[in-house]
Amino acid sequence: MFGLDPWQFWTIFAVTAFGGFVKGAIGFAMPLIMASAFASILPPQTALAALILPVLTTNVHQALRQGPAAAAASVRNFRWHIAMVLAFLLLSAGFARTIPQGLMYLLLGGPILVFALWQLAGRPLTLPIHHRRRAEIATGIVGGLYGGISGIWGPPLVVLLLSLGVAKQEQVRVQGVVFFLGAVGLTAAHLVSGILNAQTIPLSAMLCIPAFGGMLSGFALQDRMDVGQFRRWTLVLLVLTALNLLRRSLSDWI
Repeated sequence: MFGLDPWQFWTIFAVTAFGGFVKGAIGFAMPLIMASAFASILPPQTALAALILPVLTTNVHQALRQGPAAAAASVRNFRWHIAMVLAFLLLSAGFARTIPQGLMYLLLGGPILVFALWQLAGRPLTLPIHHRRRAEIATGIVGGLYGGISGIWGPPLVVLLLSLGVAKQEQVRVQGVVFFLGAVGLTAAHLVSGILNAQTIPLSAMLCIPAFGGMLSGFALQDRMDVGQFRRWTLVLLVLTALNLLRRSLSDWI
């Protein structure tokens, strides 16, 4: 079954459905959930390839949920972040086979954990509006560098949106737009790198089914959450994400 044992296939099928549900409810973390679980049971390059098409296709729906005009407005509003993600994602994808991922997970997970715990402690971090462009550029560069290597570029954007106090609906839409454009770049980059190939594309395409099923269920939960609940669960998910990244870093180094 796609070159996998049945238990491997059905495990990643279930993980993808759960990741889709979380994405529908909060707007991000599907590739984080998939990457962390897949890495435990699949070869690294197969794990990365498997998540690419589910991430690409679900973000199309998330970005366009309020229509093309709203999505286009999000592109304009966050164009600096988007440009940096795309540029540095393409730049770093060629190093996916050589850069130690343990180090990358450590450098990404540590700051995200500090940020999320700081926010949950009731000490909000707000970026002055005249610093917004620099913040977009910095978070875009970080997201792009990590995205090309690991398939994960969402956490820096989530940190930016929380810092700017973006409304719930806009936050989810912006995440969908940025994640979709990044996924296009990631797909193109790994078609060139060879990680996405004739052997891995069918598996990645099949996983779009549970991804969409889970995401549609998650949308129903998202629509019932108020702004406070949405922000709190986003921060909790960031904490769990950061802890998982640090766990993966330690496991790579040990």
